[in-house]
Amino acid sequence: MFNRRYRCSALASATALSVFLGAPAAMADGVASQISKAVNQGDIDLMFRYRYETVDQDPLGKDADASTLLSRITMKSGMVRGFSGLVEVDNVSYLGGESFNNTANGKTQYPVVADPDYTQVNQAWLGYIINRNARVTAGRQRINHSGERFLGSVAWRQNEQTFDSARTQLTPLPGLTVDYSYIWRINRIFDPDTGLGDFPGNTALGEYEGDNHAVYVNYDLGGSHNLAGFGYVLDIDELPNLSSRTWGVEYKGVAKVSADVSLGINLSAARQYDYGDSALNYSAPYYFGEVNAMMTPVRMNAGAAVPIPLVFGVGYEVLGSDDGVSFQTPLATLHKFQGFADKFLVTPPNGIRDGYLKAGITLYGVAFTAFYHDFEADRGGDDYGDEIDLVANYPINANFSAMLKYASYQEGDLAAARDTDKIWLMLTATF
Repeated sequence: MFNRRYRCSALASATALSVFLGAPAAMADGVASQISKAVNQGDIDLMFRYRYETVDQDPLGKDADASTLLSRITMKSGMVRGFSGLVEVDNVSYLGGESFNNTANGKTQYPVVADPDYTQVNQAWLGYIINRNARVTAGRQRINHSGERFLGSVAWRQNEQTFDSARTQLTPLPGLTVDYSYIWRINRIFDPDTGLGDFPGNTALGEYEGDNHAVYVNYDLGGSHNLAGFGYVLDIDELPNLSSRTWGVEYKGVAKVSADVSLGINLSAARQYDYGDSALNYSAPYYFGEVNAMMTPVRMNAGAAVPIPLVFGVGYEVLGSDDGVSFQTPLATLHKFQGFADKFLVTPPNGIRDGYLKAGITLYGVAFTAFYHDFEADRGGDDYGDEIDLVANYPINANFSAMLKYASYQEGDLAAARDTDKIWLMLTATF
């Protein structure tokens, strides 16, 4: 695995070392001084995230119980002549038994909890700030576009999704930003050594390789209003039928209704086509609309007015279908969409429509949020079931936080999506 995943890094390191050793003494002293400056002005961060996840899924006879710990160290250098670097190493360990299907252990009698146990370089990149309006970054890195519907790091899972890529971020005009990445490898949330056919029923791939392009262009209209365009051209070697080109636009804005009431509005539309070596021939639409009413009434506590943040939202998302071929978002942070039970990570052939309601309140420092989803096919009218999601987040202090989360999906007419209940308890420490 080392040779396959890190041979380029090893070659680059060896080359750099040979150049350094062959340099004149004065140059070596200068390089050493710059390295010392980068180290002395750098930062080291630690993060530990414990999670217990249990899954009850029909028709499997056994429930999944996963107790996992993510340990992360992030080392970032100081800035030297516009250059900076970052190395981040993750370890995921199992605490207790392995009573779940991690997609690589062959335990298909259990529901899936897609958290492999291993150590990896999560990020390793070198960045250069050309000027105040231009920055480039090359290496393994985290990339999140907008709400992560099309490109995201899947940070919910213990093993994050990162991208081996070259990224350019520009601000050519005031208010206008351009973010372009060429991605040659997607390091997914699964075990990097798994692949199609590793054991019966396995459909996970730890990596995608290919020539992939991602661009997000945003214009700040002022007054909390933004208009953006995006494009994703994917050419995936391992699964050619996931190769596609997607073009779309989105609007995000906040409108003030009164002193303590505002409306958040998110709108998006896109169209996806086959691309590259795909054997498919399709043109599928995507539509999304969400409105959130945000309020801050107050309650009296010992004579003092304490704000109580409230939010009520309604949304509707459509991933369409064209003659049995559906709109797919394989590089998204999928857990954020279509319910936390993750029943629709792959869009069904007839597409999907997700109408949902949400409500949230923050009391005594705990943020409570509830969702209700109603799913149906985009074509054919099949009922795909419904789901209730509940979340409680508690930031204990600057270093510790806790989360309790519940998802209950009730099946409909889709044979691949069966009744599922999931519970998560998560404790996070950052230093």
